Amino acid sequence: MTMKLSAVAGCALLFSTSVLAETITIATVNNGDMITMQELSSDFTAKHPDISLKWVTLEENILRQRVTTDVATRGGQYDVMTIGTYEVPIWGKQGWLTELDKLGADYDMDDLLPAIRSGLTVDNKLFAAPFYGESSMVMYRKDLMQKAGLEMPTKPSWDFIRQAAKAMTDKEAGVYGICLRGKAGWGENVALITAMSNSFGARWFDENWQPQFDSKEWQATLEYYVELLEESGPPGVSANGFNENLALFQTGKCGIWIDATVAGAFVTNVKDSEVADKVGFALAPDNGLGKRGNWLWAWTLAVPKSSTKSDAAMKFISWATSKEYSALVAEKKGWAKVPPGTRASLYNNPEYIKAAPFAQITLESIQSADPINPTVKPVPYVGIQFVAIPEFQGIGTAVGQQFSAALTGQLTVKQALDSSQRLVERAMKKARYPKK
Repeated sequence: MTMKLSAVAGCALLFSTSVLAETITIATVNNGDMITMQELSSDFTAKHPDISLKWVTLEENILRQRVTTDVATRGGQYDVMTIGTYEVPIWGKQGWLTELDKLGADYDMDDLLPAIRSGLTVDNKLFAAPFYGESSMVMYRKDLMQKAGLEMPTKPSWDFIRQAAKAMTDKEAGVYGICLRGKAGWGENVALITAMSNSFGARWFDENWQPQFDSKEWQATLEYYVELLEESGPPGVSANGFNENLALFQTGKCGIWIDATVAGAFVTNVKDSEVADKVGFALAPDNGLGKRGNWLWAWTLAVPKSSTKSDAAMKFISWATSKEYSALVAEKKGWAKVPPGTRASLYNNPEYIKAAPFAQITLESIQSADPINPTVKPVPYVGIQFVAIPEFQGIGTAVGQQFSAALTGQLTVKQALDSSQRLVERAMKKARYPKK
């Protein structure tokens, strides 16, 4: 009789726990670090049996569209959103995000890198926690560089990049000197080209919010980009974003790849990369004007105001962005796979520095990025590879389509820039810039 009662009690307890468990829905991007987070999330659910997780994993452009629609309409589909440093200050000001004020006493907020933390703070309130931070850098094949009789400087120029890419290209062997983003999108080709344009002296707007695509600096930027990829890029480059170029580099098809510093862990991992022992790193190129073509970004986790499960969502965010999570990744995947660019303590850890040959370049790139003064000339906006205004998603994607058309030859460089100038002028006039 006692055994039967115990069994019944046990079943009742299990039933009660399952009924009471809160399910939070997490919208995230389909890159390596986020997939690792999903793989290791059993550690979180073991510590929080009252919370279950539902994952929605999407390609970058689709993720942005869906979370933007959901947060703006207060749809309530997601409890945790993966968003970037572009969205956080805008959405925080608009009251669309919940302040992260329940991350726990041991979270160590002061350990967050100031450059990253400041971009996620509005009126001294943190509205998103950084999962990983990044700038951009040059990744290159040391063996191909040596074969070409060249040596990559720590601080290369765009002229050197073009020279090296041409020398490293062997199209008959399926090796291309340079891989760059060509896929249209404000977070895809526009991110790369805008960061590049800063080092060419270009800017999106002058101090009166007048678009500047008709300038000689933008002409020089886009001409360089198109000609470089025509000479030394892979076929079908207009379809390539971060993931596509990563695959090309890992399989030995790229001599140089300029992209996010977070890729360092992927290109040097022997399980994933065929060229892991042949990769070198350098700072993003410059053009002798005092600005490098590196950006500043963080993929972050935030709680939309529409979520009715904010306490549970904050517990998950605290776990995923903690020092303890970094230690868990190190234990399960190795130190080189720890999400980079968020905490000072990581860059003071000798085990990480030893395992991550890209660590110092990453830290220097992040620390040198200046979103307040991103360009050679004065600008009225904040942001390096984006302009931190709500209208940028729309105009950025539209401009990206013009740039992509120039890359495929559907438009000349001048036509693409003229079209960009007109469409941005219309959009800014409609939005009534300059705002008083």
